[in-house]
This record gives sequence, structure tokens and C-alpha cells, in this order.
Amino acid sequence: MKKLFIIITLAAAVYTANAQPSKKKEQPADDRTEWLLRLDKVIRPVLTNLAVGTLKQNMPVVLSPKVDNAGSRSQVAYLEAFGRVLTGISPWLNIEGGNAAEVKLRQEYRDLTLKAIAQAVDSTGKDYLRFSGAGQPLVDASFLALGLVRCPWLWEHLPANVQANVIAAFKATRSIVPGYNNWILFSSMIEAFFCKYGIEYDGVRVEYGIREFAQHWYVGDGVYSDGAQYHWDYYNSYVIQPYLGNILAALRSRNPRAYSWYAAKFDTISQRYAVLQERMINTDGSFPVTGRSICYRGGAFHHLADMSLRQQLPKELKPAQVRSALTAVLKRTLDAPGTFTATGWLNIGLAGHQPGLSEGYINTGSVYLCSAIFLPLGLPDTDEFWSAPAMPWTAVKAWSGQDMPADHAVELK
Repeated sequence: MKKLFIIITLAAAVYTANAQPSKKKEQPADDRTEWLLRLDKVIRPVLTNLAVGTLKQNMPVVLSPKVDNAGSRSQVAYLEAFGRVLTGISPWLNIEGGNAAEVKLRQEYRDLTLKAIAQAVDSTGKDYLRFSGAGQPLVDASFLALGLVRCPWLWEHLPANVQANVIAAFKATRSIVPGYNNWILFSSMIEAFFCKYGIEYDGVRVEYGIREFAQHWYVGDGVYSDGAQYHWDYYNSYVIQPYLGNILAALRSRNPRAYSWYAAKFDTISQRYAVLQERMINTDGSFPVTGRSICYRGGAFHHLADMSLRQQLPKELKPAQVRSALTAVLKRTLDAPGTFTATGWLNIGLAGHQPGLSEGYINTGSVYLCSAIFLPLGLPDTDEFWSAPAMPWTAVKAWSGQDMPADHAVELK
């Protein structure tokens, strides 16, 4: 693995995988550097391989011990890894500026990503990814679409022939019928991508996704049911609320009045759920181990990271408070021994290598949804999220005896 361009002497001393305690006390790196170091460690194996057409050759595909369809899962794992990586890294690729080391690293990743996209949609190449067939390609094509929605720079810098291949790949997913749950948003997201970039899109697939959640599946106090029956898990964050927010934003970028009947209500819901998410983060960066897909690690806070990126945090959450909480989550979920293989790929687990925590659909590729926590790197280093001093988050304040306001549910008007 290439040396990290952003490592400076002090930062290198505080972060190496499974490092032994240092005999010499070193000055810790700032939070943004810490995040960039972890972003690079997680994402580099995926993008460096796909960029040169060796992802299928080199990525180890480890399936859940409870795998439900080994053949299909193995084939789609590569699209899972790439789509999920791109959804997290794309806002950072979209911005400019930063110190010289960050700018250099970003340019390297821009080049890698452009090449990776070209490989992924080249039907004649050995790393052409699977966009049709059984249901899973719809899921991860939508994560890829979300990444492109978040990063106009990428779409604008793709050659015309690669853009055409991307469009064809996304259209191929229309043959997949989504399940009657959060999956309907995967179809909606792909159509939202088409809408954002002025490509003919199917408004019915968008309408269906938004209206089911808006009119049938809101259960109250900032939370949606994942389909007809409520489950206590992190799917409001993994998929539902970030998808709804970005779909609405994409549509409203073309028509500011689109879904005006729901936009204000959704803002209230999404801000309340951001408050709940921040309160789930314990003093040590751990969080409740509940519900399926817990092996997505910090991806459990996709929503909180997305709200930070879009500068939609509620007034009771200071950006630096959220940054401090998410930094703790990053360290807790990525620094545990066994998190990475000897060759740098993610293992299945929440805090280390824990394959027993996985459902039948979990594999090496799917766990890369942890990349979603990196979204706030799409804010410049001058933004309050990064520039303000570290702050205690709710759990730290409450359990250290600080007085604070009580929490209350919200009701839609």
C-alpha cells in the first residue's frame, strides 16, 4: 500500500493499525487529519484496485457464516464495496482547498475515482460490475448514484462515453422490482440522479418512494417504519432519511417547488432524528448494538453525518459537538484489533472481526457502508464543524454531571 500523502510526523505517531503503545507521548493530530487518515486506510484498497481493473482479482470476498445466496452475493460484492465507498467519499472529492497535503491526496483520489468509474461500467473490461439480475445490484447502484448526486465534480469530469455507460448501467436496474420497504428508495435515488443531471427520468418511481414514507410509514418522533412494520434498527440512518433528504434536494435543484407539501415536515423529522442519533453515542464512542446490519460500523450514523454535511443540524446540536461525537465513533469502530485484514481490507464486524454479528446478506463489500461517516469531510476546513474547538456531546455532558435541558418528543403540525 502506498504511503499516505497526508501523514505528517505527528499524525503518524498516533494512528497505525493495531499500533503498540508509544513509549514517547506525542502531540495528537487534529480531528480532520485523523478523519483523513482513516478515510485513506478504509478506502484506498477499493479504489486503487478498481482503478486499474484488479478489484475482482484482489478483493477477498468473505461471506457471512449465515449466507443466504453464496453465488449471487459473491458476484455483487464488488459493486457493494465501490458504491458504498463512493457515497461516503464523494462530498470530499467535490470541494476545493485545504492544506497542501489534503489537496494532493484529494487530487489522487479524484484521479482514482474517475478511472474506477470507467472500469466499473465498461462491459468489455474484467472489472465490469454487475448492475442487473437479482435484487442486490439495485441497492448498490443506488449508493453509486447517491455518490454522484453528492459530487457534481465527478459527473462533470467523466468522459462522454463513460457517462453514457453509467446511464446504461443505472437504467439496467429498472428491471429489478424493489421490496416493499426501504428498497423503494433505491429506485427513487437512481431516478433522482437522472433528474439532477437533466436526463429523462421516471417520476413515478420517485413519487412512490417519497409518498409511501411521507403518508404511510412515519411512526412519530422523528422516525419512519421500514415498510409496514417498525423495526428497532439503524435503517432510518443507513438508508431512509439520508435518501429522502438527498432525493428531495436533487428534485428541488431542478424545481424549487417540488414536494413543497412535505419538505418542511421532513425537515422537522430529520432534525429530530439527528438529535436522537447524537444521543445514541456513548462517552467512549460506542452505541447500542441493536437491529440488523450492525456490521456497517459507523455507517449507523449516515444520517447525522449527512445532516452535518448539508448544514441542516438542529439548533440544539453544535457542529463541533457532533464532530467530537463522530470522531469517537470512528476511533471506536475502526481502531479495534482485527478490523482490517493483513492486506488492508475490512473484516466483517462492528469493533474488530465479528462475523457472528452478520446477517446472511453481509459480505466484505457490504461493510464498506462505514464510509458514510466520512461525509462531513465535504465541508471545508474553515467551516465551524472543523474549526470550532472540540465540545462534549450529550452522553459526555450527562454522565459527567453537567446540567442540561431535558429531551422532548416532537409532533408534526
